[in-house]
Amino acid sequence: MQKGKYALYIELKQKILTMEFDQTHSLDELSLSDQYHISRTPTREVLRLLAGEGYIEIEERRGARVKPLKSSTIIELISVAPMIYSAIGRLAVRNVLPAQIQDLKQAQQRFRKALSTRDMHGLIIEEHRFHSIIGQMSSNHYLKPSYERLLIDDVRMSHNLYRLETSEMDARRKLAAEHHDIFIESIEMHDEDSIVKLIPKHFELSRQAW
Repeated sequence: MQKGKYALYIELKQKILTMEFDQTHSLDELSLSDQYHISRTPTREVLRLLAGEGYIEIEERRGARVKPLKSSTIIELISVAPMIYSAIGRLAVRNVLPAQIQDLKQAQQRFRKALSTRDMHGLIIEEHRFHSIIGQMSSNHYLKPSYERLLIDDVRMSHNLYRLETSEMDARRKLAAEHHDIFIESIEMHDEDSIVKLIPKHFELSRQAW
């Protein structure tokens, strides 16, 4: 992926995850092309890729916009996330590669650094990256796309966990970091039971912040 195209792809993802774009923010193809100094064809390719991943939606005559968070979406997420997250966790323990454990540890280091510096933007990005790596560990072509879509909306809906400056949210953020350490240890030890027990507790941290 060429430099300008890749920069556009990464920046749009991050702005959607961190809620810098509101839920129905329009993405103008021509403006984005000018801003990133690329032609409209690669810009269009990035928008289609993001639509396929679940970040945005593209409608005929209306163009591209950030995918809105509807009440029905939240209800569906709550009903299926624990099941899919648990399945991904089990598969991650079984299929993990050594290099992926190192990637996970590096994401956790960045998460803890963002926690210590109160970098809320960094916390959101690294939380998403941490769990996305676990999805990669699962090495399952059927579950992984659903898991990645869940992560997008889960991170967006838990926005308050990483934005509100309260003692309660501080405590939850620190607990989230502790959970990450347990995830890493459990995966290294190939301990499926610990992963499955921890997943609903970790999910509850973000759910209560919605």
